[in-house]
Amino acid sequence: MEENLRASLSASVADALTDPAIDSVSGASLMVFLVIAGLGLAMALVYVPLRLFLTITARSRRLRLLQRIRRLREELGQPIQS
Repeated sequence: MEENLRASLSASVADALTDPAIDSVSGASLMVFLVIAGLGLAMALVYVPLRLFLTITARSRRLRLLQRIRRLREELGQPIQS
């Protein structure tokens, strides 16, 4: 009984794997998956360095602005020299 079950199961799996209709559908869906995964990878490769660059430059601009504000505050705190 168990042997017949294994034989029928292996036969049905072999038929499913060699069925041309299933192969074309799985091949097409595999290609769609690979294209979408490739596009996602390309987007990540562009987005991550760009985001890092923009973050670093924004922080440096913010730091320069804060330093300028501090200098102006110090200048305003000093008495005027004639």
